[in-house]
Amino acid sequence: MKKLIQINFLLFAIFITQVNAQEPIKSVDPLIGTAHARYFHFAPGAMPFGMAKPSPSTNGSLGNKSGWEATGYDYRDSTIENFPNFHEFQVGGVALMATTGTLQTIPGKADEPSSGYRSSFDRKDEIAEAGYYSVLLKDYGVTAELTATERVAFHRYTFPKNEESHILFDIGNMMGESGKVKDAEVNINSDGTVEGYVITAPVYVEKYQAGADIRMYFYAVPNKQAQNIGVFQGESITKDVRTIKGPSSGAFFTYSTKENESIEVKIGLSYTSVDAAKENYLREAEGLDFDSAKKLNQETWNSMLSRINVEGGKVEDRTKFYTGLYHALLGRGLASDISGTYPKNDGSVGQISLAKDGSSIHHHYNTDAIWGAFWNLTQVWTIAYPEYLSEFVNSQLLVYKDSDWLADGIANSKYVSGVGTNFVSLVIASAYLQGIRDFDVELGYAAALKNELEGKNRPRGAGKLDVDRFVNNGYIAHIDESDDEIQDSWMFSASHTLEYSFSSYAVGQFAKAIGKTDDYEKLNKLSNGWKHLFDPQLKLIRPKLADGNFVENFIPSQAWRGFQEGNSYQYTFYVPHDAKGLINAIGKDEFVTRLDSIFIKAEPLEFGGGKTIDAFSGLEGMYNQGNQPNLHVAWMFNYAGKPSLTQKWVQEICNKFYGTEGIHGYGYGQDEDQGQLGAWYVLGAIGLFDVAGLTEPDAKMGLSSPLFDKVTISLNPKYYDGKEFVIRKTADKSTGKYIQKITLNNQKIVEPFIPLKAITTGGYLEIEMGDKAKDSYE
Repeated sequence: MKKLIQINFLLFAIFITQVNAQEPIKSVDPLIGTAHARYFHFAPGAMPFGMAKPSPSTNGSLGNKSGWEATGYDYRDSTIENFPNFHEFQVGGVALMATTGTLQTIPGKADEPSSGYRSSFDRKDEIAEAGYYSVLLKDYGVTAELTATERVAFHRYTFPKNEESHILFDIGNMMGESGKVKDAEVNINSDGTVEGYVITAPVYVEKYQAGADIRMYFYAVPNKQAQNIGVFQGESITKDVRTIKGPSSGAFFTYSTKENESIEVKIGLSYTSVDAAKENYLREAEGLDFDSAKKLNQETWNSMLSRINVEGGKVEDRTKFYTGLYHALLGRGLASDISGTYPKNDGSVGQISLAKDGSSIHHHYNTDAIWGAFWNLTQVWTIAYPEYLSEFVNSQLLVYKDSDWLADGIANSKYVSGVGTNFVSLVIASAYLQGIRDFDVELGYAAALKNELEGKNRPRGAGKLDVDRFVNNGYIAHIDESDDEIQDSWMFSASHTLEYSFSSYAVGQFAKAIGKTDDYEKLNKLSNGWKHLFDPQLKLIRPKLADGNFVENFIPSQAWRGFQEGNSYQYTFYVPHDAKGLINAIGKDEFVTRLDSIFIKAEPLEFGGGKTIDAFSGLEGMYNQGNQPNLHVAWMFNYAGKPSLTQKWVQEICNKFYGTEGIHGYGYGQDEDQGQLGAWYVLGAIGLFDVAGLTEPDAKMGLSSPLFDKVTISLNPKYYDGKEFVIRKTADKSTGKYIQKITLNNQKIVEPFIPLKAITTGGYLEIEMGDKAKDSYE
C-alpha cells in the first residue's frame, strides 16, 4: 500500500543525502504570513503538490468579492468555522466540522461564534506543521487533527463524553475563492460511507471562460457508525434522510462518545467523479489509519525539503528558508486521479497515457498564473526538482492539446488567466534549454510559438490578448481609454511590451536550439521591443502612442497607466534578457547610482508597501518586493560591475521583507502567489539567481552571499550527471556581508556568475567572506 501512494518525486530517494539532526519540517512554520494570505497559502495537512489539502478555515465562507482577495485562514481571527479539503487557486470546498450539543448547520458570523457551528480557539492549542495540523475547538472541547496522502484527506476528531457529538459535511457552502455554489449533492450510503459533489462558479472562471464551472467530488469513510444521521440545507435539518441536493446541502452524523474518544474520517477526493474519488481512496488510503498517514506525509516532506540541506546560519533564517521551500512545493496541486483520469477544459474527462505498470506517465495539476515564476519557482524546480518541472510542462501541454491554446492559469483545466500575460511558453522553452526534455518537444514548441505570435481567435483565458499588436508593430501602442471592458487587452501597453519582448527572446532561443532559424530571427527581433519604449531623455520606459510619440502627462510613479501592478520606475528594469543592453542605454554609472538609491529609499518601507496589510501596497513605490515585476532587480548590480551591491541588498531584503510571524511573513500581507516569494527567499539565502530566468542555452546563475555556512543540493540523476552541489563558506573566513573570493571546483572565479551546468554536473563552490565591499575577484 505504501508503494501505491508514494509520489513519483521520491523515486530517487536513495540518492538524497541524509537528513541532518534537525529535520527540515521542524523548521517549517505554515502560520507565517497568514494574516493576509490567499486561500491556497495555508494547507498544513497536505503532501507536496497534493490534491488533498485539509486545513482550517476562519473566514472562507464569508465571500471573496473579486475572486482573489485574502480568504480562508487569517492569523488575526479567533474562531474556526470548519475544515475544507480542497485548496487551490479558484478551487475550494468539501468542508467538515465537529461539534457537540445542539446541532447547528451554518458556519455563522466570525465575530459571533454562537450564530453558527464555528468555534473559538487559542494559539496555544494550535499545532501547524508540514503535513499535520491540530487545534482544540474550545466551544466544544473537541480536538481536530488533519493530515493527508496525495488524494485522500484524513480527519481525526477527539470528543469529550457527550451524547450529542456531531460530524458535519458542509458540502454546498461557498468556500474560499470557489465563488457561488451552482449545485451540490450529498448521499449517505447504507454502509455509513458518504459521497457527493459540489459545483461552483469562481469569479475568475466566469471572467476568463464564461459558462464553465469547477466540479469537486468526494467519497468519505468514517471509522464509526453513527447513532443518528440526516441531511440539511442551510439551517433546515431533516433527520433520518440520506440524500439531499442543491446549494447549501450537507449531511450530519451524531454519535454518543466516551471521554477522549477519537473518530477518524478518510475522504477520497477527485475532480472527475465520485467513482474516481472512491478509487483514489481505495488505492491510497484503505489500509492506512491517521497516524500512519501522518508518518508517511511527514517523511515525504522531510525527503523533499532535504533536497536543499542548509547548515549553520541563524535559526530564524533556517525557519524562513524551509518555510519558503515548503510553500514552493505546496502550491499547484494534483488535478489528476491515481488512474490517470483528469478534468478537461471542455468539462469532460480525459485520460493520461499509462505506463506498462498501469500508472499514468505524468500527472496533471491545478496552477495559478506563472507570472514572475521564472524568478523563483521554476529556478528552484529546475535545480532541485526537475521532475516536477517536467510534470508541469506535460500538464500544461494537456490543456494545449485539449483546447488548442496554452492556458496561463488553470483550475480543473478551466482558464483562470489571472493577469492576462501568459508565460507558459517561456517555461517550456527554459525546460528544454536546460535539458529537461521528457515531453513532446514538437508539440511543446508548436504551443510555445503559437503563444508568442498568434492573436486571432485567441480566447480570453489564454492571455496575451494584445499580442498581435506587438507582433505587427514591435511594441504595443498605448491607449488611455477604451470601451473594451477587458482591461488586459488594452490597458497595459508598456508592461506587456516588456513581457512579450522577454518571452519572445526565450522562445527564440528554443527555436534556435532546434534549428528553426526563421522563427528564431523573427522572435529575436521582437525581443528588442523594449527599445521602442525607452525614453533616452528620461532614461525610463515610457508608454508610446501609435504615432510613435511618447505619452504626455507622464508620471513615472503612476501605476496602472500602461503598467500592470507597477509603474515606470519599477518596470524600467524589466529587460532581463538584455541586462547589459539596458545598462548601456542608461549608462553604467547612472544605472548603479539610480538602482542603489532606489533600494535606499525602499528600505524604510520594508522593500514593499511598508506595514500596510494589502496585496497591492507598494505599487506606486520605486521598488516592490511584494510583486512579481521587481523580483530580479537586486541581482542586476552583478551585470554592472557592482556585485557587492547585489550582496548587500539581497541580504537586506531577506532580513527585512521576510519575517517569521503570522502578520510579518512575506512583507506585511503581500501576495505569496503559491510559493513565489518563498522560492525567492530560497534563492536569495543560498546566493544563486538567474535574472534571465534560465532562458539562455548557456544559462549562468548570478551569485550573492549565502546566509548559511554550507548548502548541499541533491541532484536528480534522471536529469543530471552530478550527485550533489555544495556551497560552502571558507571555514576561517565565513563572516561578513561581502564575498571576497570565489572558487569553483578548486578553480578561481573572477566574475559573480557560475554556469548552471556547473551545478547540475555536481561540484563544490567555496566562498570567502569579509566585511569589506569588493567588486573585483581578479
